[in-house]
Amino acid sequence: MSPNGSDRSPRRPMRRKLLQALTAGLVLATATGCTYKDFPRLGMPTPTTEEAPRILSLWQGSWAAALATGVLVWGLILWSAFFHRRSRTKVEVPPQTRYNMPIEALYTVVPLIIVSVLFYFTARDESKLLDTSKKPDVTINVVGFQWSWCFNYIENVDGSTGDAKTDENLDAVPTKWKNQFPDNAGGVYTCGTPGDKNPQTGNPGPTLWLPEGKTVRFVLTSRDVIHSFWVVPFLMKQDVIPGHTNVFQVTPNQEGTFLGKCAELCGVDHSRMLFNVKVVSQERYEQHLKELAEKGQTGYVPAGIEQTQHEKDREVNQL
Repeated sequence: MSPNGSDRSPRRPMRRKLLQALTAGLVLATATGCTYKDFPRLGMPTPTTEEAPRILSLWQGSWAAALATGVLVWGLILWSAFFHRRSRTKVEVPPQTRYNMPIEALYTVVPLIIVSVLFYFTARDESKLLDTSKKPDVTINVVGFQWSWCFNYIENVDGSTGDAKTDENLDAVPTKWKNQFPDNAGGVYTCGTPGDKNPQTGNPGPTLWLPEGKTVRFVLTSRDVIHSFWVVPFLMKQDVIPGHTNVFQVTPNQEGTFLGKCAELCGVDHSRMLFNVKVVSQERYEQHLKELAEKGQTGYVPAGIEQTQHEKDREVNQL
């Protein structure tokens, strides 16, 4: 009984709070709409490119390492709390240890090993993901601007004349990448506004068409500020920087319409910079390019701000 004669235990409020916290955690864990099939991906969407599983594997490995580290730390904390708590019968001060060299060395070496291992796998996967040595089947110049996207299809399309290698509208693209454009690629384009919608899904933004099973090279340029090109199920995104061109390649391996967005806070209407990516067969992709040419959307829209002198010098040094 308590000193005032009540049999109410002071530990009951703490138990009640603990039960409430566990209940809240259970609700949060089960209210996300995920199924047991989604759990192994740890929040990532289903990959839809040949390169995406590498990113997913790195994500899962990082979580596994973090969980193992967390379990070890939590275990040590609980062990110290339970086995070194103050005794009810002994009130003397326990022995004080100034330092323990083996333990302190362990605390230094183990984090270094963890960081080194994570760095190795990150650097390994990054070099693979950013490798552009393979000749692409399709080249797309993605142009970001406030507040939507334009897509220049660097293709030789019937009904479109010109040459992407010499087109003034593509002067923002470095010579290194322009030299790898297809010959006599007159090209077509599509340019969106925040009010556009995909006719099949109703999702906002313009729609970028890609062929399934073909390697696609994205050449990213900007007209104004920094944006970020992110196709969610590709698990890959890169910044779209004025005066600096970023490039990456993926191979879509699943047909469907997927969501894309700007992942860089770029101003007041950043949230409206949405787009769609429609992956179709090679035949349907070629038909779509012809439809754009028939609509008069031939040639290329301006790619954006030209390279800064610093970037031009860097490119020359790399050649």
